[in-house]
Amino acid sequence: MTETLPSYALWLIGSMAFLGYVLGSVPFGLLLTNFAGAGDLRKIGSGNIGATNVLRTGRKDLAAATLLLDAAKGVLAVLTAWIMTPPDFSDRAAAVAALAAVVGHCYPIFLGFKGGKGVATGLGVMLALSPLTGLAGCALWLGMARLTRISSAGALSAFVAMPFICFALNGFSLHASPKPMATLLICLLVLARHHENISRLLRGAEPRIGDGKR
Repeated sequence: MTETLPSYALWLIGSMAFLGYVLGSVPFGLLLTNFAGAGDLRKIGSGNIGATNVLRTGRKDLAAATLLLDAAKGVLAVLTAWIMTPPDFSDRAAAVAALAAVVGHCYPIFLGFKGGKGVATGLGVMLALSPLTGLAGCALWLGMARLTRISSAGALSAFVAMPFICFALNGFSLHASPKPMATLLICLLVLARHHENISRLLRGAEPRIGDGKR
């Protein structure tokens, strides 16, 4: 039987979704490269605002900082939702905030809804929402990227696997936990944002790390 939430719970969950979206919308890659005088990231390489494109500026320090900050905003969104909502529905608030943070990164209100692909933020929210799932995703991402030297191959491997891992850890009943469904939606969004990369991978035309436009 589906539990009916009180109106204040819906208001709180909605507030956490809004906060998650705003946090996710902060374009750290663009801000860091602008402040460091590395140019407008949207006019470099792929034009993406994520860490992989920041690396194309030649600034590994900025790329690392972007990766960490994009992940951190996802972690912050989830942890804030857990802290700010009662235990009765904190899992649902955290799951909604996690999805909202990734949506915010991919479609940031501050950049006319033209954002990144959600990899770092997606892994960040997963580390907070379901730590074992997030750790497995990070391991897959790093392992496949290292093996193939293709950044998107690592990301796609991680985001294909994480829904299965999360369902296995939390049960296959949709009523048992909101985490698996949130994970599935997040991963579908990230995969959709990589449609051009998927097309290039199938053609064998996806650049390797250190090459040109991604």
